[in-house]
Amino acid sequence: MVKKRQILVIGHNTNGCTPEHEKIAYDVGVEIAKSGSVLISGGLGGVMTASAHGAKDAGGLTVGIIPQDDASEANEFCDVVIPTGMGLTRDFLNALSADGVIIVGGGSGTLSETCAAYMNKKPMVAIRNLNGPVMQYIDGYLDHRKNVKIIGVDTAQEAVKKILELITA
Repeated sequence: MVKKRQILVIGHNTNGCTPEHEKIAYDVGVEIAKSGSVLISGGLGGVMTASAHGAKDAGGLTVGIIPQDDASEANEFCDVVIPTGMGLTRDFLNALSADGVIIVGGGSGTLSETCAAYMNKKPMVAIRNLNGPVMQYIDGYLDHRKNVKIIGVDTAQEAVKKILELITA
């Protein structure tokens, strides 16, 4: 049996998530499902809900790793819910569970997950022009270590294609 690829989608929670973010995240979820990969997210609102919704609509498998200790806190599109009870520390579980990461906008929580993925040399792709603190690092590195470049793309389709290339490289 071959292990399925696991792609983490991160970005704005409900606060700050625009219809543009939701549309792109939904499309990312669809593309992840079409690739036969598992979508992982933080399991809550905004980009997390939209990406899981897209994956579910396309027949994919979704996993939500939530900061709460009650599985009922996850969005309705999570097939598997992992209630950590760890608060924001769960960002590290999200990053370590992924083979690659797709970034759709986001705030400080997204930056935290990005840093965790960066320190663990996880391939990352970010959608350009969606605001947020990660945007300044697109096509560059978070710091002098140059652990992994955050590759910028313009569409959901490009994001999934590129992350799959990076995972298999």
